[in-house]
Amino acid sequence: MASGTRSQTTDTSTSPTHHGEGASVLFVCLGNICRSPMAEGVFRHLTRFNTPHQHPAIARIDSCGTGAYHAGSQPDPRTILVLADKGGITDYRHKARRIKVPTDFEEFDYILAMDESNYVDLLEMGRRAVRKGVLSEALLKKVRLYGSFGGRAVDEVVEDPWYDDGRDGFEVAFEQVERFGKGLLKRIETDAKRSID
Repeated sequence: MASGTRSQTTDTSTSPTHHGEGASVLFVCLGNICRSPMAEGVFRHLTRFNTPHQHPAIARIDSCGTGAYHAGSQPDPRTILVLADKGGITDYRHKARRIKVPTDFEEFDYILAMDESNYVDLLEMGRRAVRKGVLSEALLKKVRLYGSFGGRAVDEVVEDPWYDDGRDGFEVAFEQVERFGKGLLKRIETDAKRSID
């Protein structure tokens, strides 16, 4: 990765402001059938989203792709199997969609890329919208690499398991997005507490 392409800090000056209504999180991969729906399903589970015990710091969770290759499709069957087998998550439903620019940049507090390619694509989409005058450049800071939350290294990425013959890559991805999700939730809780103080 080229130097200066991505912030590698946890500087709170780039933390979004939630205005007391909870944070909104968007997970992004290429086609929105493997990694980002897995990340969404796990994070919904971690935060008990849409249950009576939903985490108060979370307002919205979604996922999408940088491409429209699988728009309208269900998640890869291996994603669904691993969510169930590794996480006990059996109620996750999703239809793939492509990111909406500028809408998603405006509506979500955290836009989390699974790998460097997704990260670069998101920034380029955002910059094109900035050049057209339909998006504020300040909103580009919402784009982060998901591995910056709980990764073993600040640039840890979730590799695309779609090309795997089996489900090993999906199991690796599950471990990563579960770990990153815990790190993200801790960060959101810290930011929410700071905004109250």
